[in-house]
Amino acid sequence: MGERRQSRELALKVLYQMEHGQADVDAALKLFMDNFKAPERLLAYARHLVKGIDQHRPEIDALIEAASRRWKVSRMPRVDRNILRVAAFEMIFSQGQVPPKVAINEAVELAKRYGGEESPGFINGVLDSLLAAQKDRLTEGQS
Repeated sequence: MGERRQSRELALKVLYQMEHGQADVDAALKLFMDNFKAPERLLAYARHLVKGIDQHRPEIDALIEAASRRWKVSRMPRVDRNILRVAAFEMIFSQGQVPPKVAINEAVELAKRYGGEESPGFINGVLDSLLAAQKDRLTEGQS
């Protein structure tokens, strides 16, 4: 398993913990690092993801909700919504470092491992819609 995928898994776990325990970013990261050992090279990217998602959460959640059409983010299973947040953050805020198709594929793989039976298809569909919406926004901005 690649290091970025491992970092995404760590980020997913911290994000889940934040929702479950109502902890802020720094406290959640500290608690996680105090209880689970991981190399710093993995923690660095996980920390980047968690802090970035926390900083941009309202925008990320609004984009996910628009892409999911009938689903409110608050009604999605915690694992699914946090996988979506990780992928959406990488798709929108990575400045091209993570190609959108890679972010989608990684999210589907996380969903297969941590989500429910329908999670991979749901996550793939939402992220495909999000990607299409982002392409439409870019096209509109160029005209």
